[in-house]
Amino acid sequence: MTHNTPLSPRPLHQPADGRRRPMTVAQLRAHGVPAAEVDEQCRPGGPWQRLLPNVVLLHPGAPTSDERLHAVLLYAARERPAGLPSVPVQPGTEGTPDPGYAEAVITGLAALTLHGFSGAPPLPSLDAFDVLVPRMRRLRSTGCARIVRTAALPAAVQVTGVPVAPVARALADAVAGLQDAGVVRLLLTEAVRGGHCEPAAVVRELNRARLLGRPHVVDAVDSLVAEGRAIAEQRLYRMVREHGLPDPVWNVDLRLPGGPHLGGLDAYWPEQAVALELDTRAHRQDDDALWSEYARKREHLERLGITVVHVTPRKLRESPAHQAAVVRTALTTAEDREPAACVVVLPR
Repeated sequence: MTHNTPLSPRPLHQPADGRRRPMTVAQLRAHGVPAAEVDEQCRPGGPWQRLLPNVVLLHPGAPTSDERLHAVLLYAARERPAGLPSVPVQPGTEGTPDPGYAEAVITGLAALTLHGFSGAPPLPSLDAFDVLVPRMRRLRSTGCARIVRTAALPAAVQVTGVPVAPVARALADAVAGLQDAGVVRLLLTEAVRGGHCEPAAVVRELNRARLLGRPHVVDAVDSLVAEGRAIAEQRLYRMVREHGLPDPVWNVDLRLPGGPHLGGLDAYWPEQAVALELDTRAHRQDDDALWSEYARKREHLERLGITVVHVTPRKLRESPAHQAAVVRTALTTAEDREPAACVVVLPR
C-alpha cells in the first residue's frame, strides 16, 4: 500500500440508472483504487476503458452521449483544492454546480442542444463537444473533447447538472465553426424567436469573436435583427393593449411645419406629446455613431416639449408592466408640462 492509498477504500458512486459516470484517475485513487489497478482494469477486453487522458469509464462498450459529455468536462476541468469555488453560475438556473468541473464550460453546438434548440444536432450525432477553458490552461483537443480557449469564462448556466455557456456565447462559438449560411441563419433566428436572448446580445458576442466580417454571418445577422425588431414590435402592441394604455399613432415621422424632418417614432400620443422609441440597435462596430443619432433626436424632440420614452426589446420581454407604467406616467403628467411645439405627424 502506498502513501496515496486510503486506509479504507471508499465505495464508487453508482447513479440511479445503474451505470457509473466517468471518473478521473485522481478520483479513483481517492476511492482507494491505485493507478496500477486502473491500468489493469483498462487493459484491452477489460471491464473499464479510458475515454480521454486520465478519464475512465467504468464499464465496457460504447459510451452514451451523457457519459461522453461528462468525460469531456472531467478532462478539461482543473483539479482544485477543497473549498475553492467552481465555475461561476448564473442565479436561478437549474441544477447544482458539479464541484469537479472547475474552469470548464460546455459551449458551441452541444450547448445549444442542451439549451433546447431544435435546429442544433442531437448529442449522439456530434463527434466532439466544445468546452471552454481559460486561455492559459495547457490542454489540447483530443478524442471527443475540443478545447476552446477564452480570456474570461462566462457565468455558466446549469442544465441537468452540466455547466453550459449562455446562449449568445454558445451561438458565437458554434458559428465560428459553421460555413453553411442556412444553418447559421436558422440558429440565430431560433435564438430570438424562441425567446432565448435578444439580438443585441448575439451580435455583441459575434463581434467579440470577430465573426461579423464573414459574408454568410452578416447576412444571417441582418435576418436576425429584422426578426428581433418584428418580435419587439409585437410585444409593444401587446403591452399597449393588455395594460389599457390609450391607442397611439403607430410608426410615424415628425416634422416641423415647413421645416426639417425630426425623426421616426414607433408610437406617438399627439395630445400628450409623448413619443416612444424602440432601441433595436444590434451593437455592431458603428454602435457609437448610431447611439449618437438616437441621443441627438431625443434631445431635439425634448427641446420642443415632446417627452421621449426609450424602450429596449429586453425590457419589453422581461418587464412589460413596468414599461407600461412608465408610459402611463408620461401621459398623465402631460398637463403639468409646458405645451409642446406644433409638429406635423406623417405615416412612416
